[in-house]
Amino acid sequence: MMLFGFILILLCNKDVRSKDLVTVNFIKSFVIKEHKPTYLVCYGLCWKKNQNLNLLKELSNGGIRSIFSTHTSTYQEHETMFLIDLDCPWSEELFSNDSASNLFAFPYRWLVLNSLEDKSNILSDVPLSPGSDFVLASRENDTFTLHELHKTSSIGEVISNRRGYYNGTFFDIRPHKELFRRRQNIMGHPLTMANVIQDSNSTQYHLEDRLEAQHDSTAKISWMVVKLAFQMLNATPRYILSHRWGYKQNGTWSGMIDDILHNRADLGTNCAVYTERLDVIQYTDTIAPFKVGFIFRQPPLSYVTNIFSLPFSTEVWLASIGCVVFSIITLYFASKWEVRLQRTPSQLDGTVSDAMLVTISAFSQQGCTLEPRKASGRMMLWVIFTALMALYAAYSANIVVLLQAPSSAIRTLTQLSQSKLTLAANDVDYNHFVFGMYSDAIRVKITNRVKPLKGKAHFYEIKEGVERIRQGLFAFHSIVEPVYRRVEQTFLEMEKCDLVEVDFMMGFNPFVPVKKDSPYLELLKVSFKRIRESGLQSAINKRLQVPKPKCTHRISAFNSVGILDLWPVLALMLYGTAVSLVILLIEMMTFKMYVVI
Repeated sequence: MMLFGFILILLCNKDVRSKDLVTVNFIKSFVIKEHKPTYLVCYGLCWKKNQNLNLLKELSNGGIRSIFSTHTSTYQEHETMFLIDLDCPWSEELFSNDSASNLFAFPYRWLVLNSLEDKSNILSDVPLSPGSDFVLASRENDTFTLHELHKTSSIGEVISNRRGYYNGTFFDIRPHKELFRRRQNIMGHPLTMANVIQDSNSTQYHLEDRLEAQHDSTAKISWMVVKLAFQMLNATPRYILSHRWGYKQNGTWSGMIDDILHNRADLGTNCAVYTERLDVIQYTDTIAPFKVGFIFRQPPLSYVTNIFSLPFSTEVWLASIGCVVFSIITLYFASKWEVRLQRTPSQLDGTVSDAMLVTISAFSQQGCTLEPRKASGRMMLWVIFTALMALYAAYSANIVVLLQAPSSAIRTLTQLSQSKLTLAANDVDYNHFVFGMYSDAIRVKITNRVKPLKGKAHFYEIKEGVERIRQGLFAFHSIVEPVYRRVEQTFLEMEKCDLVEVDFMMGFNPFVPVKKDSPYLELLKVSFKRIRESGLQSAINKRLQVPKPKCTHRISAFNSVGILDLWPVLALMLYGTAVSLVILLIEMMTFKMYVVI
């Protein structure tokens, strides 16, 4: 009898070990069949020490990293899989712990072991979401039956889908391996979008009918694309309206961001990326790209530089100066020799001043009453006039072109801040916040010109702003699309060719904001990408957005020459007059030539 009892004990122990080995092999097989990098966290297992060691050994032999700890690294979120046994007494406490609620969302994965005992009362309180990858493995003898559990919303019922079974061999019966394709039906659960409209209140009545296309094109495109995404997810589309994108003032968010933060909306209209917003929202994808910046016509070339020095290169100017100096020297010696032979009133008197006078007359193609009398001097004068005539013709032709040419001097924010253009902005909500968000010297300088500390701020309606752009010397800050739409309607063809835009915010492309840790984040991301890849997003954008007007061909147009264009010439005349007066005073003092009044 004692021998029989001992054998029975051995058999019982062997049966326990075999059951443990089945569980270990199942866990190992499940992780391998995931075909993903996995870091297995054995979350509070109450197994015996030798069973835990056996599990770690088998996982290590299979090349699977594992740890018996509740600690998780944020750098391995996409690899983390939690293993928990519902037969352990503290598993129920884990599911009801609020601090662990985020662990049931994407990208964490869960493998939960269960015996035949019904644990539905525990699992119904688990904070699952549409993106949860939560697998319940129920054991009966040596067979594990796998079910995936998720909810369409935090208050919804638990939905169970058969995943597969294990009886020594793992069988995966999922229709699709991608989580999105298994969860894209959220069964009519309502999703709400916060739409930002700022151009016109009537936009709320024309979000989809393409009427009043000049107003709030970004909001309309965003809603059309988001509605398609909602339909792909079998969600009930809803929207609310806001008149502000959302900015933080005195620690409180406003507008669309506040709607998302306080669960009045699940996502919002395409918006710019700001560091502050990353604390409360996540960005998904760009669906209605737009640019924000200063738009202006390049000022005339004479506005930014002295055009009278541009016709010739430095080498040509140096060669011309050398030619003039050489002419003065040769005429001086020729006239010096002629004076010794004969002297007449119209003859050069052999001084440097007369030689300079004749050379400058030739340089300006004006002629002079004084001239050489001999053949050598006249031949020299003819050569000088001929050479300088070619330079004069080339110079005059270039000046005519340069007087009408636009410049390319303003291409960066620094150049814009140093220019003399009038800086202004579209009178909409976001511009009143944008100018004041930056602290660097260049943007502060521009902000002070748009919103001077004293005097009236330069904010204009879109129509007036575009008209001022057309008139020139005016830079207008706005979302570029409505400006270009107005430009197409009001600008002449030749006026479109010198349009330039300079980015003030220097930011990324706008993205759709979703609340941080939203359960629908991954579903929306994939939906937006599929809409873009199908071409629907591009088609909607082309219907409602106007690109930058193309300069198909430049038409010659001549504008009147103003004082600004001739300022270098006028300045030269003023300087010349001042120098001549100084010389006159010096001569009067030197030769005692006083005028008695």
